[in-house]
Amino acid sequence: MRVIPTLLWKGMGLVKGASFDSWRRVGPVLPAIKVYNRREVDELILVDIEAHAGNDDPDYRELDALGADCFVPLTFGGGITRIGQVEQLLRSGADKVSVNTAAYSEPSLIGSIAARFGAQCVVASIDARGSAETGWECFSHAGGEPTGRSPAHWARELVDRGAGEILITSIDRDGTMQGYDLALVETIVSAVDVPVIASGGAGSYDHMVAAVADAGASAVAAASIFHFTEMTPAGAKQAFEAAGLPVRQSYLEDGAD
Repeated sequence: MRVIPTLLWKGMGLVKGASFDSWRRVGPVLPAIKVYNRREVDELILVDIEAHAGNDDPDYRELDALGADCFVPLTFGGGITRIGQVEQLLRSGADKVSVNTAAYSEPSLIGSIAARFGAQCVVASIDARGSAETGWECFSHAGGEPTGRSPAHWARELVDRGAGEILITSIDRDGTMQGYDLALVETIVSAVDVPVIASGGAGSYDHMVAAVADAGASAVAAASIFHFTEMTPAGAKQAFEAAGLPVRQSYLEDGAD
């Protein structure tokens, strides 16, 4: 089971909010990456949450500097609209790319990335809010625009187009630390045959275990729990092991935190 800290990049630093709003600065990016290196996390997700609002390319120079100090697989997301950007991001230190907003207007981008760099390179990101009519609805532009799409149907289309993983985030649960939306996660897991990363709402190790054991996620992504509590990725791994779920043993050999 993978535990993946999420780093939300805004301007020159990291932020965290609730339900994609009320952003609170939590510090610079590089020290956070160095801390997670020492904690030997499985992967990191770094998302530029403002990039969707403009047409500028990602900051390749900054990512190159960050990538030089990142010794775990790094997924970068935010403002990716063209295959050329993906090539440059991979050269700059990213191992995977996360695509969200651009997929709605140009779904063929998913297939183009997968065809050129492999399905394992493409993490299709879905942000969803609860809907009285349909259960959940997908939102683009960092949760700012409704799309009218069902998360399960959209996830299937993204996988059919070549996505190797689905990152499903509950906007309603984001930053609340009240637990993942297990029903939403399970819906996505049932709809696709690729790994699903649960995101949005982790507030305890039990929440993480439930996302995997009860909802079927292959990995859990989290931010607030690591920014604002004493809980750690190693602690999450120990909780997985205690629940009988497979983890990388290196996390448990030296008690690293």
